[in-house]
Formats: sequence, structure tokens, C-alpha cells
Amino acid sequence: MFPGIEKNCRKFESELHLISAERKTILNSAAKAIDAQIDKNGVAKLIYICTHNSRRSHFGQVWAAVAAEFYGMSSEIEAFSGGTEVTALHPNSIKALETMCFQITSDSVGANPRYNIKFGSELSITCFSKVYEDSENPKQDFLALITCSHADENCPVIRGASERFATPYEDPKLFDNIELQDKIYLERAMEIGREVCYMMSRSASKKDYT
Repeated sequence: MFPGIEKNCRKFESELHLISAERKTILNSAAKAIDAQIDKNGVAKLIYICTHNSRRSHFGQVWAAVAAEFYGMSSEIEAFSGGTEVTALHPNSIKALETMCFQITSDSVGANPRYNIKFGSELSITCFSKVYEDSENPKQDFLALITCSHADENCPVIRGASERFATPYEDPKLFDNIELQDKIYLERAMEIGREVCYMMSRSASKKDYT
């Protein structure tokens, strides 16, 4: 794992006080569900879902892959993302990831290119915007983690999900093209990373989830 990304993971471990008790309860329940999936299938499949699959859900997918590696669970976790409609991975999201030491390349063009997001010399994940039911995502027995209120309210049923967890975050899109843009995108990416690492640490330690 790249040193800068590992440093962020260790920073998250020192910031658990920034996660509210209410949110920890949800993340503990998700950790328990992850362990149940691993016990049942040998692997837990997580799909992070928001409306456009361009910002928050990608942050969730990327950090889930990173946290799985950081906590020694990479063979037991598969991370995906999707939306209720297709757009593209937003340039501001890419910039925030690069600021956090991810290395990002793309060998495709068009309105919705695929990006290879590296977090180690031989560690990477592919990201592009897609609906959560895309052929590259699991179709059943997965855990759905909803990162925006709009998707949570408009998708009362996520077909194929064994369980769903609502962990909405403020949309950084609200700050596009203003002075605070880069700051807010980075804050949101770090907030999501902190909570994903907390969840994965609880699963890895197999504590009592309380």
C-alpha cells in the first residue's frame, strides 16, 4: 500500500471520536452483516449506492477496497458501486482521490471513461459510473450501503440485497465551482474513508458490534 494512503488509514484510527454514536450503531450493524456474509459465502460483497455514482459512492467503493487490504481482509471483501442513473466519475472526485495519494489513470475515452485507481504498487480498483444493477456488479446476496438520501428515499427496495444500510453524506456537488470546492471534496472523501475504516476494523476484530 502506498505510504500516504496507509498514513490516512492510521489517521482515521485516531479520529473515531469524530464519528457520531448514531452512525457507529449503523456501521456496527454493517460490520456484523459483513461477518455473516463471510461466514456464509467466504466473501462479503458490498455495493455503495448513490444517485449518480459520481462522487460519494465511488469514495465508499475505493475506501472499502483500501480498508479491506489495511485490515487483512482483501480476500474476504469485494467492493462495488452503482447509482440509479449513469453519469461519470466526477473530475473533482478524481482530484480529491489524487490529493489523498491515489494514482489514477484511464485508457478509455468518452463521456464515462473507466479509471484505474491504484493504492499500492500492485493494488488497484476500477471505477466508472454505472447503475447498481450493472452486469459487473453482484446481483444477489450483497450488502447495499446507501451514501445519499435521494437514493435511499427513491430506492426503498434494492433488488438482490441481503441487507441495506443508509449512511448518507452531504453532497460535495453543492460546492462545485466555488472557492470551497476542493476543501469540501477532500473532507467528504476523508469522512467516508474514516467511517469505512471504522466499519472494516469492527468486522476484522469480530468484536461484539456495540
